[in-house]
Order: sequence, then structure tokens, then C-alpha cells
Amino acid sequence: MNDTTTPESSSRPENDMQQLLCDRLLDPTQPISERFRALFSLRNLKGPVPRNALVHATRDSSNLLAHEAAFALGQMQDTEAVPALEEVLSDLSLHPIVRHEAAEALGAIGLESNVPLLKDRLALDPAQEVRETCELALKRIEDVKTAGSALGLSMEEKSPFLSVDPAAPIAYSSVDKLREVLLDEEERMYERYAALFALRNHGGCEAVSAIIESLGSKSALLKHEVAYVLGQLQNKAACAALCNVLRDANENAMVRHEAAEALGSIAVHVGKPSDDQSVALLEEFAKDPEPIVSQSCEVALSMLEYERSGKSFEYLFQKAPLACNDF
Repeated sequence: MNDTTTPESSSRPENDMQQLLCDRLLDPTQPISERFRALFSLRNLKGPVPRNALVHATRDSSNLLAHEAAFALGQMQDTEAVPALEEVLSDLSLHPIVRHEAAEALGAIGLESNVPLLKDRLALDPAQEVRETCELALKRIEDVKTAGSALGLSMEEKSPFLSVDPAAPIAYSSVDKLREVLLDEEERMYERYAALFALRNHGGCEAVSAIIESLGSKSALLKHEVAYVLGQLQNKAACAALCNVLRDANENAMVRHEAAEALGSIAVHVGKPSDDQSVALLEEFAKDPEPIVSQSCEVALSMLEYERSGKSFEYLFQKAPLACNDF
């Protein structure tokens, strides 16, 4: 019997999986946690199919999903996504959390051609968190231009969390000095971010304590990044402070959203019974009237459930292991 397998036919299962993921991502009837599972799978893939689906998702009615799609496009550093991200940043009808993420994504991609738009939004955008993000993105693009493309690579390599960070870790070796910069309300946002990532990479109790302390900062943008970093560190010492953030109905939704996801991440790492309080709080605020917060809690609880059962939250690891050579 002749082998009639062709490159086209052998790639069909992978193409079918990509289409399944795209359909699931863009299906508003699906639970938000299922749509996030698809998103987390697509962000690890290359090419027009996953990119176009993520671009489409930046206009989703779920602001949480839309902002996560923009974040994913930035982490992928796909220059083909730039026009769509420019449109998202410029569209004042979109929620600030989505426009903020589009600005951060443009900074992560790092094209000098985006400087005029970022300067315009820095000057004119009505949302402080968007303006501050544009400031960060402009400084990152400037650094990439100054040091060449190697800086972009080094910023990724310096992160033990495989993330494309909005700022390169600052060079100070002293935790006290880093804490001073992070907590200084008069310091430039980029420098405070740089201190934050340096403390994250430093690790240790003193560094974590300094990061937790910065949750009292005035900037919602900084606080949301602090919560994100605490989720990366998965240190249970942060739980009490993150719980307080999630409980605070007066706090910016983007900060509460990151606090919820960080609590879920820490619960995955710490395990029972230490995570019981965090889980109970996530269950309580899965009913929060602010969808960005309630959906974040739903996603965090779903991720925790999958991890506890020994399964991956991403679809690809379960349904198409042979299509995951890049992981």
C-alpha cells in the first residue's frame, strides 16, 4: 500500500486544532474560563490564524478577554499585529484596561514607527493608566533603539518568568535602594517599574516585602503591575495584602483583577489548606458586579481546579501534544 501522506494532509490536525481554539476564543456563549483556555493556547502559536483570532478578540464585549488578547499579542512580539493594536489604542470607546494593554503591547514589540502615536496618547488620552503606559512604552522603544535589538532579547532573558517586561530591571543590587525607588511617588514610572522587576528577580523575603508595600502606591497602573508580579512570585506572604485589594470596591478594577489572578496563582503553588481563605474570597467575588473582577475570579478558580487535578489549563497540552513542538 502506497503512503499517500502529504505535507498538507499531515498539517491538517494542527490546522483543525488552531481553528477549534479560534472558534472557542471568539464564541461569546462559552464560559469565560473556556475562552481563556483557548487564548492561553493560541498565544503560544505563530502565524496569521492565531494572530487574527487574538486581534479579533481585542474587540470582544468582555473587557477582560479583550485586554488579555492585546497582552498576548505584545508578548508574541508579532509586528503584523501592530496596525490592529494602534487602532485599539486610539479608540476611546474601548475600556482603558484594553487601551492600556494595547499601548504596552506596542512597547513590547518595540517599533520606532509607533512613537508618534504613543506621544499623542501620552499627551491627550483621558485615562491616567493609558497615559502612564504610553510613557513606559516610549521609554522601552527608546532603550531598544539605543542598545539595538539585543536589548529586547536581554530584557526577556533577564526575566526568569519568560515574560516581555515593560521595563528592564534596574541595576541596583541593594534591596533598600530598589525599595526606595519603587516607593518614590516623584520618581518616573519607568524607573519604578525597573525597580519592581529588579526586586522580583532578586527574590527573598525583604524584596517581597518591599513589593507588597508598594500596593499602597497612588498609581493604579503601578499597583496592577505589582499584583501581577506577586502572582509571578507565588509567595504566600502576599495573600493578605492581595485579599485586601480584591475586597476594596473603590479600587481600580484593573488592580483588583490582577489581585484576583495573583491569589489564584499563589493558591496553585501553596496548595491546601493554606489557600482556603483565598479560594473562598475568589468564590465570593466571582459574583462581583464589576465584570472585570468577577471574570478574573472565575478564570483563577478554573485554573486552580485544573492544576489541582493534574491537568494543564491550555487545550493544546491535552488535545494535540504533537502540535506543541514549540513549547
